[in-house]
Amino acid sequence: MVKNYFLLTFALIASLQSFSQGWMPVGSRSNALANTSATLVDAWAFHHNPGALGELKEMSIAVSYENRFLLRQLQSQGIVYAQPLKVGVISVGAQLYGFNEYRTQRIGAGYSLKLSEFLFAGVQLNYQGVRLNQNYGTNHSISAEAGIQAVVGAKWRIGVSVFNIGRAKLSVFEDDRYSTMMRLGVGYKVSDKVLVLAEAFKNLDYKTSFRVGVEYEAFNNFYLRCGASSQPIEFAFGFGYKWKVVQLDIGSVYHQRLGWSPNVSFSYIAHKKK
Repeated sequence: MVKNYFLLTFALIASLQSFSQGWMPVGSRSNALANTSATLVDAWAFHHNPGALGELKEMSIAVSYENRFLLRQLQSQGIVYAQPLKVGVISVGAQLYGFNEYRTQRIGAGYSLKLSEFLFAGVQLNYQGVRLNQNYGTNHSISAEAGIQAVVGAKWRIGVSVFNIGRAKLSVFEDDRYSTMMRLGVGYKVSDKVLVLAEAFKNLDYKTSFRVGVEYEAFNNFYLRCGASSQPIEFAFGFGYKWKVVQLDIGSVYHQRLGWSPNVSFSYIAHKKK
């Protein structure tokens, strides 16, 4: 029992150091690429870079589940809905993480649009909540997020996003705030089948993390993915398959001390009628 409690405490600390309060990585495609996702164009861009959503052309609904370090107390669920309009893309989504003694939640809505043939931008407002046990209570706050995506030629993409721009407060104790998180990523399409990604991820409370990921279309609509990150050192892998209007993605992240974090996500993409 003591061993399990120590492991859970260590896992919670590691999770909070890896990511910001109120935010966790969402979507198995992103997770399998070590969360090198600032330039990925899919529904999960809602959670990674609202600017990238400006490129989305089809209505998408997606749900995800992750079990961090195989601990039942560290479960993460995510959902997103994105709808292209005549001008721009509207999106709503949510993410829930933790267990009864520690739980975070984020619910938001955003708007993204095409500024030019090569530039896209998006903004998002989020309700954020943290609930601790009865001795510490709960906290509710509003945060803002913004992102841009630039298409450089036929092969390159550059994405930038900032989460919690206004440094929303977590508590009044020692000016405790939700972490502000910045991402700068590049994507390079080596060929029709190979996508290479690289990203710098900065949580203002911790050192900069560097990430790389590779996605390979092994055969028609079947993708193999892998990635690695620093601060902390983690490795990731997974695969995905798209069949008509549905897509299934499965993967896992490996932490050298805490072990495996399996994840799965399911997406529905409504193709436009020709």
